[in-house]
Amino acid sequence: MNRLSVLALALLCALPAFAQRAALPTTDAEARALAATITPTDLRRHLTVLSADDMEGRETGEPGQKKAAAYLQSQLEDLGFPAVGENDGYYQTIKFSRQKWEDVSMVLNGKELRHLWDFYSAPSQNNSRDQTVIDEITFLGYGIDDGTYSDYREHDLRGKSILIFSGEPRNAKGNFLLTGTKDPSDWSLNDGQKLRLARERGVETVFVIDPSFKQNVQEVRKETLDGRMRMAEQTEAERREANSVYLTPEVTRRLLGDQYRKVIKARKKIEKSGKSRPVTVPTDIVLTQRKEVTELIGENVLGFLEGTDPVLKEEILVVSAHYDHIGRRGDAIFNGADDNGSGTSTVLEIAEAFVQAKREGKGPRRSVLFLWVSGEEKGLLGSEYYSTHPVFPLDQTIADINVDMVGRVDEKHADNPYYIYVIGSDRLSSELHQINETVNKDFTQLELDYTYNAEDDPNRYYYRSDHYNFARNGIPSIFFFNGSHADYHRDTDTIEKIDFEKMARIGHLVFFNAWQLANQDKRIEVDVK
Repeated sequence: MNRLSVLALALLCALPAFAQRAALPTTDAEARALAATITPTDLRRHLTVLSADDMEGRETGEPGQKKAAAYLQSQLEDLGFPAVGENDGYYQTIKFSRQKWEDVSMVLNGKELRHLWDFYSAPSQNNSRDQTVIDEITFLGYGIDDGTYSDYREHDLRGKSILIFSGEPRNAKGNFLLTGTKDPSDWSLNDGQKLRLARERGVETVFVIDPSFKQNVQEVRKETLDGRMRMAEQTEAERREANSVYLTPEVTRRLLGDQYRKVIKARKKIEKSGKSRPVTVPTDIVLTQRKEVTELIGENVLGFLEGTDPVLKEEILVVSAHYDHIGRRGDAIFNGADDNGSGTSTVLEIAEAFVQAKREGKGPRRSVLFLWVSGEEKGLLGSEYYSTHPVFPLDQTIADINVDMVGRVDEKHADNPYYIYVIGSDRLSSELHQINETVNKDFTQLELDYTYNAEDDPNRYYYRSDHYNFARNGIPSIFFFNGSHADYHRDTDTIEKIDFEKMARIGHLVFFNAWQLANQDKRIEVDVK
């Protein structure tokens, strides 16, 4: 081998995987043919449906959003995507709620106690109910029913209120009774388990003696003051826990009065014999837990294409777009043709191109999840929910390509519609940035504008679309965006203003990025801190 050959080989080895474009299942010509299936005609067909008046602006939780989800599902079914969502379907239900107390009060022996000072009760952990009078309470140890230890046994507690200690019992040696070691069981770690058991046994209210009251009350204080939508594991209709109130030890003594010593003796008996004995105490309690609830229930839509490589198929590329919009205001329908009917339609067409590749025996080596999220307009809620409840492991998710508003031309580019703003490509991976630069140069020749990628961008677009919930979890993410325009979040964002030729060209760029990421030998690296 001569000196020039050695030098050439060294340079080749120094090139990153994306530049070598190794192990792709198609030639450039075949990849171009697949991208060419993303056409202005097909994009218009999808967007005509998604931005129609009968979609009512696709507001999350409203009928229009449900119709849009059904349309996406029908397209996935027609393309032959498997059902990987809930209940053997294509959806992941997102659940968020905003809950606050209208009135939370507790009167003990005629004296009103102070919420967040003498007692606390979290609105998200309780059913709303009006004034309840409690004239007796049963001390029931720790409120546990387990194979090795039970506070309940055969006691009939239907319609009753109980008083329990937090945590779980220990023996004289300091070991937990349920585990026999210094390590606690789930009963210590999960109050919800105790509250669900109480509800199953017919208990109406659980009063918990909290020795760490000052520390634990802080989280409830935050919830009480927080007016944001918060993630919910269940809807109000699905709630299966008894109502709960947490007490300071001092208030507990006042509640029990001269029966306090009996309760302490009962606790010591548990520690000594491992057996619980209930103590019923007369009380004078008036409790009100009335709350205001705003719930948001939507659906993320999942289209999963399994990879062809026996090893690499365990890695997942996500291609995402939000399909919700802001609904209607009176008679005005906010159709959201650009925001984000354009991205939704584009991802549908890219999904079809990948399916076509697989039908031709040239499917991607890695698996690809086409993810349409709702709740974006409410604060990126759908992608937040997916990132905390991933259908596929986040540590196996190699990247997210997010498409949000790609059908219009902003004022800056009025003379050249063939541009796209690129956001986030270099925030975590310099390789992702270079892949986009390379495939654009080789295939699409769009103007790549990085204006909104600047760290000091006053618009903060990097934090305002669904890619961010992947990026904040360390997953390289790239966001394609056409910029704002006069019709942004107005009822004039309608389909006749969409540039479908431009939209198709951007769809090609997204496809080539996805194709490269799904097929190159090495997973892209996170190399930016």
